[in-house]
Amino acid sequence: MKFQSVFFLFIVVFISICNSCSYRNDEAEIRIGFSQAMIADEWRQSMNNAMELQASLYPNVTLSISNANYNVENQIKQLKEFIAADVDIIIVSPIQSKPITPIVEEAMKAGIPVLVVDRKTDNQKYTAYVGADNIEVGRNAAKIIVSNLPDSLKVVEIRGLAGSSPAEERSLGFHQILDKFPSIEFMGTIQGDWEKESIIGGFKELLQEIGPVDYVFVHNDRMAMGAWEVARNLGIEDQIKIIGVDGLNGPNGGIQLVKEGVLNATILYPTGGDEAIKTALKILNEEIVPVNNILSTTVIDRFNAEIMQNQLTKINEQQTLLESQVTAVKRQKELYYSQNNILKIILGFSFIILGLAVYSIYSKISIAKKNRQLELTNRKITVQRNQIEKIANEVKESNEARMNFFTGLSHEFKTPITLIMSSIESLRDWQRQKGFKTGFEVELIQNNSNRLLRLINNLLDFRKVEDQKFNIRASKTNIFKFSNNIFSEFKVEARKRGIRFNITSNNEDLELCIDRNLMDKVYFNLLSNAFKFTPDNGRIDIEILDNLDGSLVTIHFKDNGIGIPENELEFVFTPFFKGSNNRKNSSGVGLHLSKQFVELHLGKIEVKSHHGTEFIITLFKGDTHFNEDQIVVDPELVDTTLINFSDGIGLEEGSVGLEGQNREEQHSILLIEDNRDLTFFLNNKLGSEYEMLISDGTDGLALAYEHVPDVILCDVNLPDKSGFEICHILKSDLRTSHIPIILLTALSNKESFIRGLECGADLYLTKPFNYSILTQSIKSLLYNREKLRYYYTNNIHKIDQVHSFGDPEQLFVRQLNQQIKTNLDNTNFSVENLADALNISRVQLYRKVKAMLGISVSDYISNYRLEKAKSMLESTNYSISEIGYATGFSSPNYFSTAFKGKFGVTPGAYKKSL
Repeated sequence: MKFQSVFFLFIVVFISICNSCSYRNDEAEIRIGFSQAMIADEWRQSMNNAMELQASLYPNVTLSISNANYNVENQIKQLKEFIAADVDIIIVSPIQSKPITPIVEEAMKAGIPVLVVDRKTDNQKYTAYVGADNIEVGRNAAKIIVSNLPDSLKVVEIRGLAGSSPAEERSLGFHQILDKFPSIEFMGTIQGDWEKESIIGGFKELLQEIGPVDYVFVHNDRMAMGAWEVARNLGIEDQIKIIGVDGLNGPNGGIQLVKEGVLNATILYPTGGDEAIKTALKILNEEIVPVNNILSTTVIDRFNAEIMQNQLTKINEQQTLLESQVTAVKRQKELYYSQNNILKIILGFSFIILGLAVYSIYSKISIAKKNRQLELTNRKITVQRNQIEKIANEVKESNEARMNFFTGLSHEFKTPITLIMSSIESLRDWQRQKGFKTGFEVELIQNNSNRLLRLINNLLDFRKVEDQKFNIRASKTNIFKFSNNIFSEFKVEARKRGIRFNITSNNEDLELCIDRNLMDKVYFNLLSNAFKFTPDNGRIDIEILDNLDGSLVTIHFKDNGIGIPENELEFVFTPFFKGSNNRKNSSGVGLHLSKQFVELHLGKIEVKSHHGTEFIITLFKGDTHFNEDQIVVDPELVDTTLINFSDGIGLEEGSVGLEGQNREEQHSILLIEDNRDLTFFLNNKLGSEYEMLISDGTDGLALAYEHVPDVILCDVNLPDKSGFEICHILKSDLRTSHIPIILLTALSNKESFIRGLECGADLYLTKPFNYSILTQSIKSLLYNREKLRYYYTNNIHKIDQVHSFGDPEQLFVRQLNQQIKTNLDNTNFSVENLADALNISRVQLYRKVKAMLGISVSDYISNYRLEKAKSMLESTNYSISEIGYATGFSSPNYFSTAFKGKFGVTPGAYKKSL
């Protein structure tokens, strides 16, 4: 009995020890349910592996993955099961956006956070989204196509599963870029379901119908492989460039396909599996998480495929190592807890306590060591990812810095050139007025200023070429006369250096269809190089050869200069190239631009070097090789120095601006310019005719508000606020909105012109500008202002009409009239009362009305009342006294006196005359 009691007590203790030995996690269990669209492809398998690996780092996290196998009904069923199981958070990769949206909203209403990965629902009624920007993926694909855009391209798009957000967004981003280029012909769309078998038949039929195309954008690499197989079977795989998406590493991955030449490029589309788990845990920890967590994408082409493959291989190796270490840790933990349980069970057996304790300590040390190794591995992976991102950012910043360099350089150069050319123009005018002959030195300065301007324009043209912003404007041109005109510009230099300079043609009546501006730049660059590298007493020839029986014309530029080493000929047209035997200063962009301009004509340019250098330009006859919108009739050389942003009210035929008007005082001009030399020049030239106010940009707004000038000249690049900002502020302010503003800038690109329009500029002059154009433009703006003043003062009541054109000045006069009309019968209504009602000071109101209407505020109020009284005499039966009091006159006598002073007759006489 005693033994049984002891045995029973031992059994109770043993059970208690066993129960206490079972592993309990101190942290609460986290259950994550993930509904995957399909696990068959490598990309989603990579996502699942990354999620499982990341989840395994947290012992209290349980990840359940359900695969819908591209069946929407299966996925809806899985999500409802997760909701019924009340998991802590749901992660879903929607097969199709629209059918999954309601069930996601149902989960949110049930209080379960929903994390959407890879694909989105129809609305943003979910907790967060993790995935790449599919619109940006489509844009990147389009940018690859337009990066080296010829005159025309044929493009086909192969889309993913219909109704899925990646397919819709990638197509949207692709067409956002592609539709901006009319020279790209979109040949059609093939609908797939992400598998290559789904597109083979349709793509084959399309190619058989339309023939080879230039580019095919495919929404993933598997379908891209199918497209390539179709092209290979048709024998046209070398004629088609295919762009895919995913950029997976491995034998059949997108990176390997790029290296093998199957794909022209692929867009790396990160799986984001580890980021999804991290984001889910942040949500459960109630941390602030952005709704959209966008993963970065990268373009992989033949230039970086090897690098990306090496980097991803290293990452995969590290992940494999990480997985093996996590597995080892799990085994160690299982072993640890097993040994710990045995230790507790045989606690009474003292002879093994010490051994189990040592083993337990050893197990703990081993686990800690493994954990440290895992942390180090994670850090290495993070560092490698950061290095890839840093390299991509550095490339982007480098390109941006190069473009900004050209913009800044043009501004710095064009301002002093404006001073030089304007001063030369003034000097030549003065010499002509005095009857003096223009000196050789003046001509020399002017010629070299023009040459410097052309060199600067070369730099700006280079940027336009890089940005694909040139539009060709071709017209019929006698090529010999055109060449001879440029030939004449270089004859003085040839004569001075004793160079034999000749031009010949076997058909002086030959006409070609060319863009004269672009071809002028080509001639200038080639002849400048010829004169630069040809020694004194050398020889330079221009020879135009018409292939009388063919469709081609060749133009030869020959010299007997230093030549180009044979091994460097292939690099001559490369940007910034400088030959090894070139000891002269050179930008290295002239020949590159010349090649681009010739190719815009669908021609070609070649170079030979033997006892000198020979450049050969080959062009087509006729105009059939141009599109209709590229051909113009009898154009002039483009001059972007003047673009008028005014409202279209110009000088009438035969008018001379304001020169014939009598004014009691000079018009005032506010000049906002930070260049002292240009400020001195304009102040000196304009000061004789106008009252000048000067600002370096820091106090421009204050001077405008204080003096309310008649015209404002404003530079764009200023130290404090830009000219665009100043113009927008002044045009938005009631006190200064009526003042004409002329913007002066070196920025001649279309974007700057558009921004000038948006900020309200009346005129936009690019440096270097013609001073005569500037002065006549000022007179035109002042004349237009006088016409508006006449309109306002003679149409007082018409401005109150509802149907107006929304001009700020018209709106101001309407507010002015409304206040006067409201207080029409108030004899005590004063200028101060009107200023308070309009929320401006009395002085500013006086200046505004005086500048716009040419009369004082009190006179305008009086005129308004008299016009109203005249209207009442015409349309009502009120007495003279009633009308006088109704229009704010203190007595009938005062009313009669004022009316007669305005209209020449008394109110009574006027009423009798009706």
